[in-house]
Amino acid sequence: MSEKPDYKDTVFLPKTDFPMKAGLPQKEPGILAQWQDEGLYQQVREARSGREKFILHDGPPYANGDMHIGHAMQRILKDMVVRSQTLLGKDAPFVPGWDCHGLPIEWKVEEKYRKKKKNKDEVPVKEFRAECRAYAQHWVDVQREQLKRLGLLGDWDNPYLTMDYYAEATIVSELMRFAEAGNLYRGAKPVMWSPVEKTALAEAEVEYEDITSTQIDVAFEITESRIEGLEGAHAVIWTTTPWTIPVNQALAYGEDIEYALFELEVADRFTDFDEDEATWTSRGRYLVAHDLGPHFLSRLPAHENGTVRLTAIWQCKGSDLAGTVARHPMHHLGGFYATPRPLLPGDFVTTDSGTGLVHMSPDHGEDDFDLCKAHGLNPVFAVMDDGRYRDDWPWLGGEDERRRAVINANFNAPDGPICSDLREAGALLSASADYAHSYPHSWRSKAKVIYRCTPQWFVPMDKPLSVTPAEAGVSPGHEQIPASAGMTLREIATQEIARVQFTPPKGRNRIGSMVEGRPDWVLSRQRAWGVPITLFVRPDGTYLQDPDVNARVIAAVREEGVDAWDEARKAEFLGDAHNPDDYEMVTDILDVWFDSGCTHVFTLESGRWPEQRWPADLYLEGSDQHRGWFQSSLLESCATRGRAPYDAILTHGFTMDAKGFKMSKSLGNTVDPNKVMEQYGADIIRLWALSVDFTEDHRIGDEILKGVGDQYRRLRNTFRYLLGALDGFVGDMGDAGEIPELERYVLALLADLDGKLRTAIEAYDFNTYTRLLVDFCNEDLSAFFFDIRKDSLYCDGPDSTKRNAYRTVLDLLFHALVRYAAPVLVYTAEEVWTTRYPDGGSVHLLEWPAVPGVTADGAKWARLRALRETVNEAIEPLRREKQIRSSNEADVVVPAAEVPEGFSDADLAELFITATVTRGDSDAVTVTRSAESKCGRCWRLLPDVEEDGDLCDRCDDVVGEVAAR
Repeated sequence: MSEKPDYKDTVFLPKTDFPMKAGLPQKEPGILAQWQDEGLYQQVREARSGREKFILHDGPPYANGDMHIGHAMQRILKDMVVRSQTLLGKDAPFVPGWDCHGLPIEWKVEEKYRKKKKNKDEVPVKEFRAECRAYAQHWVDVQREQLKRLGLLGDWDNPYLTMDYYAEATIVSELMRFAEAGNLYRGAKPVMWSPVEKTALAEAEVEYEDITSTQIDVAFEITESRIEGLEGAHAVIWTTTPWTIPVNQALAYGEDIEYALFELEVADRFTDFDEDEATWTSRGRYLVAHDLGPHFLSRLPAHENGTVRLTAIWQCKGSDLAGTVARHPMHHLGGFYATPRPLLPGDFVTTDSGTGLVHMSPDHGEDDFDLCKAHGLNPVFAVMDDGRYRDDWPWLGGEDERRRAVINANFNAPDGPICSDLREAGALLSASADYAHSYPHSWRSKAKVIYRCTPQWFVPMDKPLSVTPAEAGVSPGHEQIPASAGMTLREIATQEIARVQFTPPKGRNRIGSMVEGRPDWVLSRQRAWGVPITLFVRPDGTYLQDPDVNARVIAAVREEGVDAWDEARKAEFLGDAHNPDDYEMVTDILDVWFDSGCTHVFTLESGRWPEQRWPADLYLEGSDQHRGWFQSSLLESCATRGRAPYDAILTHGFTMDAKGFKMSKSLGNTVDPNKVMEQYGADIIRLWALSVDFTEDHRIGDEILKGVGDQYRRLRNTFRYLLGALDGFVGDMGDAGEIPELERYVLALLADLDGKLRTAIEAYDFNTYTRLLVDFCNEDLSAFFFDIRKDSLYCDGPDSTKRNAYRTVLDLLFHALVRYAAPVLVYTAEEVWTTRYPDGGSVHLLEWPAVPGVTADGAKWARLRALRETVNEAIEPLRREKQIRSSNEADVVVPAAEVPEGFSDADLAELFITATVTRGDSDAVTVTRSAESKCGRCWRLLPDVEEDGDLCDRCDDVVGEVAAR
């Protein structure tokens, strides 16, 4: 028997230089360098010039460290928004920015000082600011290169920085808008204060940690009361902040709470104790809420052995306590402590815990401050900025060893100075260091914070405001703003929260509840690195409102930055109209959240980036920014422009480790995106970020990234197949009526995909977008369409109508899929596009594909694909048992009732990639090995092949045709 010829050179296998192995870590930097050399961002701007705009305003990260995985997730989401909107044909510029002022930067510079045993306060302030500026610029440059490596499209050569002189001057100008409109006041209120950093903190600068504190019950002797028999008794308060007792000024009760006067009795026998035989001796009468009597008793010493008991003498309503007066336990010190302590009605008093009576320190609590102020009791400012009592304070002041930080656990301990003195005075009824609760800490120093009353600058939340809507730069469709005349800032902000679109929707309630309950906005900080509060204050506390003076200050800051606010220039700023001796220059700086709240002004409105416009279509940040940037931007804009600076907010959750735990350097479970890019490439991080449900907390880890890598390889192989199959393709399928039904069906799937992807972009539903794209490539193309048509591609003649129609559809698929993938896999899509079109420019200049509006009977094809899956399952056991090597060798009988109309047996054999398919009456699929011979070229088992290795009629014709060319 003669050896059969080898026909492999006559098979039209795909040809492409596009490698199966991606090599992204090595390849991506070269593509990025080419984009930078060619000015891709500016090319996109020119290509979309004059189109409908879409503005995503970038929220500024702090410039104080390497990019972390949260940065990567957030920036990839922003890039997906910008690129998908650009792909849809819109002009979507993106200006990245950084927050460069404030405590995060200053704290890092101070850390350097501390390591050198250098005191920051001994360094000239301008020199210190210069170091802060240099530190921030260093990290701007570092982060910029790291973020660019992710393939982010933006104006990286011209970002906005809050420390740019222009930005600083704009922030000052915005502050002046508040001041000139009277929407600013100086007042003393309790604010969250860090004794370590010696400054007020915003809520967004605070994190809560579980701690264990000392809880104490303290007796205040009642000296006056309209209730007979109450004088001489003691009102009992419970607190977990013993250090606030030295600044107590009153007690609060709930008017509707039932109170009882309890007699406390102690048994005089402790051996073989029997309550009925014991002799009980009164140890005083104590006023507490009736329902909390048992809880109060449980905290008393000796309660466990049953030798103390409480007996209610009488009950009364809280409202009956009006006019009652007590005295401070340390009244013997005289002065401040000799003043009577009134019992006052407080609607915040509850019976959830404690005694139902609350001690009031207006210096150290918001409720305390408001209630005491309403009754003429003012703060005494006993605690200084470092958290210690004043030198002249009669209790615990001075320089002795007992004068220490009030937040120190030892200071508040049961054997510490507070409790010891109260015990000596006979006022400490119980003290135990076992109360577990959540407590605010500075997220920078990690130290506990306190509420401390200090003079600060505030924006009122509940005063009717004067607003001046801005019109410059507002695009069509954005001119209308809600009516805001005579409304308070809280009302305007609440109105805007109802209008703005939130994704996910729960963000509306989150920020809404925060705005509803927030106190007045504290603008001032007692630090050096930031934009100064450029106000001139009179001795009576009022400030100068002179537009000419303000203009001179703004111009100076624009020229020299924040250092321009200098005492030496006081007379220059005030001019001839004002006497410098009549004014004090404020030395506080602005809350850094005010800085970031103004970014919409100097980025969107200023004209410095002419492609921008105000307001933004979208703000996108983590869910923590409901209390941070989203809110500060909302309040700043509502107070000055009468509306929010954005029309929509998109928030993402936090990135957890693979087990769902919060990432922490101490736990060693952090994921460094820079190292991930070194190992896998940026496109893998992008695919991960856009595959997870980012609106909730999500996970990342080695196994997760490996799974993403597998997803990526399947997508890459889809493009590799398309490039190879389209090698040398120039053609057109011609009349739509000539399209084979399978191709019509795939084009209908493409049209359906196209619509769903558009919907996903509109909803910012990027994980659905990515999943649809991946599933289409894997399930509809690779596992179905490509699999079926590979025989036609490889073995039909070059001029075959079916083969040409297939390749024409592949061409349509290529142009659609490379565009769909471009916002997700920015580097890979560029590589794919330039492999086919080396001189075709960047894929990122392309617009959304025009997909043929072909329809098909989807239900029929769904039935067919389900039957195909059943056939494959039936073939698999024979393959495992090596009865057949491929489905091409199988004769299949399928249930006739399961075959959709319109398919012949030959069609089914082609679609199922089997030798034959026939229909039977059985409900099951049966498979046997075909007895036919195998074609030596296409490897199909066909009746027109005489023996294995011979050619079937089709292949014989094609081989002859090829030989004739």
